[in-house]
Amino acid sequence: MTNEIAHRRRHKNPTYKTAQEKFWAGDFGTRYIDRNRSEKILAASVALFSTALRRTQGIRDCIEFGANIGINLRALQLLYPGLRPYAVEINATAVATLEGVVPRENIHFISILDFAPKRNYDLVIVKTVLIHINPNWLSNVYEKLYRSCGRYLVICEYYNPSPTMVEYRGYKARLFKRDFAGEMLDKYRDLSLLDYGFVYHRDPNFPQDDVNWFLLEKVSRSGK
Repeated sequence: MTNEIAHRRRHKNPTYKTAQEKFWAGDFGTRYIDRNRSEKILAASVALFSTALRRTQGIRDCIEFGANIGINLRALQLLYPGLRPYAVEINATAVATLEGVVPRENIHFISILDFAPKRNYDLVIVKTVLIHINPNWLSNVYEKLYRSCGRYLVICEYYNPSPTMVEYRGYKARLFKRDFAGEMLDKYRDLSLLDYGFVYHRDPNFPQDDVNWFLLEKVSRSGK
């Protein structure tokens, strides 16, 4: 952990808006890191994004919301050598590892709910993060994803046609399923659906945790 991150962790006393933020910034979020530090997970992410992004072009930079230790960004850098990565992450321990993947100045060590986009990016990704956002704040997060999107947005989450809460590792109100992509398509009329798919936990080569992915494109867009 860098001195800067360690200092911020000791002296910063954030006031979180939701119980879900505190959950992921704290010990549970830190333990999550070790459960997901795996080269097999990296390989599965490469396979997923190579499929999900097959209809894209001209991707030069990417921001990930809830980047954790950067496995998805590492996968994207393998697919797009020279890609400029950016990240938003709430957990200090994850950020310390993330610095090995993303330049420090490109990391926003902050809650997604407090992140204020100042520019847009060719690609925005959010993967198994929206499911952990307090539903009362989803509209706020959708706006941040939309404002950050210069052209493409990948949403990779647990899907359900109607909003529902699922117990998560013994905790209530920590995992919510719904049609995240559909809600964004309804909310922002200049977003269109380019592609979608599903990755099954029994896939013999590159299993994921039963997630649906959606590739959206912002049709009318301004330059950076």
